[in-house]
This record gives sequence, C-alpha cells and structure tokens, in this order.
Amino acid sequence: MKKICQILLKILRFKIDTVNIPPEAKKCVLLFAPHTSMTDFVVGRMALTAMGVRTFFMIKKEVFWFPLGNLLRALGGVPLDRKHVRNFSEFTNKLFEDNDEIALLISPEGTRKKVTVWKKGFYHIVRDAGVPLVLGYLDYRSRRGGLLGVQQLTGDYDTDIEEIKKHYYGMRGLHKGQFDLEDLPYAYPEWLENK
Repeated sequence: MKKICQILLKILRFKIDTVNIPPEAKKCVLLFAPHTSMTDFVVGRMALTAMGVRTFFMIKKEVFWFPLGNLLRALGGVPLDRKHVRNFSEFTNKLFEDNDEIALLISPEGTRKKVTVWKKGFYHIVRDAGVPLVLGYLDYRSRRGGLLGVQQLTGDYDTDIEEIKKHYYGMRGLHKGQFDLEDLPYAYPEWLENK
C-alpha cells in the first residue's frame, strides 16, 4: 500500500516528505491540518500511508453503516458514541495502552467549515495519555505534505496553541478561504524550506 499511495500522490502532484519522520510518530497524537473537505482526509490518509505512519482516527458512530463502516475500520476508524462517552480520557488512554504503535489522527479545527477557534480535545488527550504531539500537514497551496516535527507543550494552552498555529500559517486546504490561517505568511521550519 505504501508504494501505491506514493504513486497516486505523484499523479495528484503532491510532494510528500517521506524522510523526516520523527520516531515519536509511532505512538502519538497526530495533529493534521488544514481540514476543509473530505478530499483533505483522503489525500492526507494516502500521505500518511506513504510515510509509513499507522494512524487511527475517531469518527462519530453514526457513519459506521454498512458498507462504509467496514471501509472506515479498515482505514483505522474508531467509532465514537459522543452521547455516551462519559470519560473520554479513559477511552483514549485505553487506545494508547492497547496499541504499541498508534498515531491518533486529529483535525484541530474539528470540522470542515471555517473556524477561528481550534478544539482543545487533542491537547487534553496528549496531557492525559502522556504521549507526544506530532504536527502533520497537507498544504494545497504548495502541494506538499508531511510531518513538521514534535511540539513540546508547556501546560499553558493559550501559549502552546499560538506556537502550534505558527507552523500552519499560510497553508491552504482544498477549499480556498476555509482555513483561518491561510492569509498569514508561511512559517515553515528551516528543514522544510530547503526541500
């Protein structure tokens, strides 16, 4: 599948960094942005497969109907009953405890619509599970994707989220104007600038 995804991404004219994969990506919360359409998810999922990163993602249980449910599970989907998950922290902690290799894929926007405030759930999962936070991206403006590295958290959410967002300035999802940070200047790390 890895080679097939690499070929498909070349056909789609995406350059995916399959070299700079931090070892922490094997067991982490993997933030992935921008997310403006289902196409972002499909292409992003192919990019992660091309990188060799095994991912899981949580999605509302209502979409796990046959045959879509089987496909979602095969792709790493974990059904989430949002009405009955009383202790979300225990639910996610168990996912990490039961898997030696798991990158829990989360879109910080929480929706495909344009938002100006990112969801805090990923931050609490990282803190409660004691796993690293790895930043991933798929930028339609530059047609590039990959992992930006590991983000260290200070415990101050407001400070940390501003630092995280700096990595995504200027990036764009499939739908132009839907990602709140796309009109800001690029802030790629130096190693990515030279690729």
